[in-house]
Amino acid sequence: MPLQTADIAHVLIAFAALLLVAHGMGSVFVRYRQPRSIGEVVGGLLLGATLFGELFPHAQAWMFPKTGATPTVLSAVNQLGLLLLLFITGAEIRRVFHREERRTVGAVFVSGMLIPFLAGIAILQFTDLHRMWGPNGNSKSFLLVFAVSMAVTSIPVISRIMHDLGILDTSFARVVLGVAVLEDLVLYIVLAIAIGYAGAQAGALFGLPNELGIAGGSNDDLAYHVLATVAFLAVSLLLGPTAYRWIGGLRMNLIQRASPIGHQLTFMFLLTIAALGLGIEAFFGALVAGIVVGSTEAEPSEATMAVTSFALAFFIPIYFAMIGLGLDLVHGFSAVFFVGFLVAACAIKAASVYAGARMVGETGRSSLNLAVAMNARGGPGIVVASTAFAAGIIGQPFYAVLVLLAIVTSLAAGAWLDRVPRDELLVRPGGAPAEAALEAVATAV
Repeated sequence: MPLQTADIAHVLIAFAALLLVAHGMGSVFVRYRQPRSIGEVVGGLLLGATLFGELFPHAQAWMFPKTGATPTVLSAVNQLGLLLLLFITGAEIRRVFHREERRTVGAVFVSGMLIPFLAGIAILQFTDLHRMWGPNGNSKSFLLVFAVSMAVTSIPVISRIMHDLGILDTSFARVVLGVAVLEDLVLYIVLAIAIGYAGAQAGALFGLPNELGIAGGSNDDLAYHVLATVAFLAVSLLLGPTAYRWIGGLRMNLIQRASPIGHQLTFMFLLTIAALGLGIEAFFGALVAGIVVGSTEAEPSEATMAVTSFALAFFIPIYFAMIGLGLDLVHGFSAVFFVGFLVAACAIKAASVYAGARMVGETGRSSLNLAVAMNARGGPGIVVASTAFAAGIIGQPFYAVLVLLAIVTSLAAGAWLDRVPRDELLVRPGGAPAEAALEAVATAV
């Protein structure tokens, strides 16, 4: 059914308002050397129930209604923003990983990911957080989301911070980003498994799970989602680059000849559809598509840069602004629980990173700087919150806690590193400068 003129006007007003606050607050945050994406979330927060809705509830309800064409269109654009964000992240993964510091990267990754993850599991054994569950939440899916939220680190946010501080050419930056790459890959695998399992529990079947009758949330169903997600990643990484080059070189590939940008987007959509057909969350398909495309390019192609540029102008700011729009820090939000979770998550993450760095011979000061930097949750932390909330695994109170955790830790990491003398982050002799390879990611998000 075509949209009426009034519906079109209403949708455009909502888009204009979201873009205004997203780009406006994003620019303010960049001005003070803070991550743009965090500013975009704060911009959306200003339009949500926390401020605008509290002061002018009728105006806020009119601008962002719960029913009708506006929420439907906004939801579709929001989903595209998430897919493009993960596609861009995937395309940059190979370029941000450096092998010069593999010993430190390996140790910090194992300790900084495994210890917080296990700590999250342990905390839930002694804490009743059923009130934080969403409508589709269950013990296994909530546990996976809770545990991974303790361990996540943000590639885009921390690279943005280090770019602004002029330290992307340091060994320190290469270690942080190398660890973050590995952590984010594990994060998205675990998150995809959790959401797929929650969908089976709720009876939201599609594709192969529907044909196999996977429902009810049994251990066998969890095993299927683990195997399907890992197998999809492995096959895509093994065969994807060759297939992508071959398809792109076909004379009959009219999309590639007419528009390389259209070719990339079509590839992302097709791989995302394949993931959905296996019962894997859409965002993971987009991430893997980005990894495949990025592995075929020594440097970002014009098509990749064009996709990134347009996504960052419209879709991704809308996505982050709608994260803030959905936050309600007035009703049902527990400041006491947030402070407790913030302290526990940061302390466990910092201690585990510090221990891993010290074990491989890093100095105490360098280990401390790594511990603070790796606590920046940023974009991935927000993705965990938004996708788990949309899947019904977590409720509004825990959603708000996770988003605020991402905001506070990202701002704290930036403030800390801004005060670290550069001579504590010296370039390691023989190390390749990271700035050229990381410029796109740092400027992007």
